Amino acid sequence: MAASRSSRSATASAVSNLRTRSQGPVVPLEPDQRAGLFAAKARGLVAAHLQLDAAVLTGRPLPFGAAVLHDDQLWVLLGDQAARNLGPAMVWASRQSSSGLHLLVDSEVDTGIVARRAALFADPPQVWSVRGRVIAPAVAAGACVPIEPSAVARDAAVVLHEAGLEVVVEHGEIRGEIRGLEVARVVIQEDAGARVDVGVGRHDREAFAMVHGSVPTPEALASVIASVDRVRRPEAEPHPLRQLAPEGWLRWRLLTDPSLIGLTELRFAEAALERESVKDTGAAIAFGRDHEGNDVVVACSVGIDLDLVPSAADARFSLNPTAQLLIVLPSRDLHPAAHQLAAQLAYPARFVTVDGDWRVARAEQFT
Repeated sequence: MAASRSSRSATASAVSNLRTRSQGPVVPLEPDQRAGLFAAKARGLVAAHLQLDAAVLTGRPLPFGAAVLHDDQLWVLLGDQAARNLGPAMVWASRQSSSGLHLLVDSEVDTGIVARRAALFADPPQVWSVRGRVIAPAVAAGACVPIEPSAVARDAAVVLHEAGLEVVVEHGEIRGEIRGLEVARVVIQEDAGARVDVGVGRHDREAFAMVHGSVPTPEALASVIASVDRVRRPEAEPHPLRQLAPEGWLRWRLLTDPSLIGLTELRFAEAALERESVKDTGAAIAFGRDHEGNDVVVACSVGIDLDLVPSAADARFSLNPTAQLLIVLPSRDLHPAAHQLAAQLAYPARFVTVDGDWRVARAEQFT
């Protein structure tokens, strides 16, 4: 009994110390500490599932999570933004000596999305849902269903049309854009009313409202439109607003002239995942038809994006799973890994590359 009391006393002391420390300021972990803990978590999950001693496994930190290799099977625990890291995980796994890939996801929302995207490949990785220390086969989420904005939001958006903006609806939100860059958004208020916030991205909208909150919306829009339009042009000097959302700009070019890629019609379509910021990278999606009347899904990208192929295929799955998929991007940005992933899709995709400056490229430069 004495030993038991001693054990309880030590435990109580440790808990007390922990509580005392927790009352102070929270010190964030260093990146290497966090990576080490994540690798240990991956090792523990795999060991528990395979009924092994965790000491016989080695966890390896990765930029997008952590990996464990056992019996020629590769287990990857995806970290933050797991839904956007299927591509990087598959590319990395293809370069390892293993015969199977297992993806562990501990976000309930991301689990279904990763499973849905994985299922679009001919030989998909196994996706597992993490709940505490237990993993179970993941259930794929269904196709994305567009959210229709409310009538009050539609009414508020009239001012965007009147200002001459490109008005788009994505994930139920109405935005006004200039050459693919958001400059205004309809926001639903707590009283169920709607207002138009002006600015490039959330922080800019908040700052604009603080400084120019009394300016009528049409005047505020005219001011922002003039500022952005001046710098978001092919001939303009380098400017931060010229660099943001390049994939949206490329999509805008194709929307205004679908014949550049051999299509007869093309319209805006939403990506499967909602962007959290105008600085986020990701494929810009459109939906159209070719000269034979066949449905075509177009995914535009600028820069290296290892998740481009899963994102594009996911968009096609929601719009029309059997449609042709065109992935349009500058020639310099076509990474070999993108070719590799596209070749693994259950339904093929075709790349259309743009030589030279995509902002002004002619039809013959799209091949």
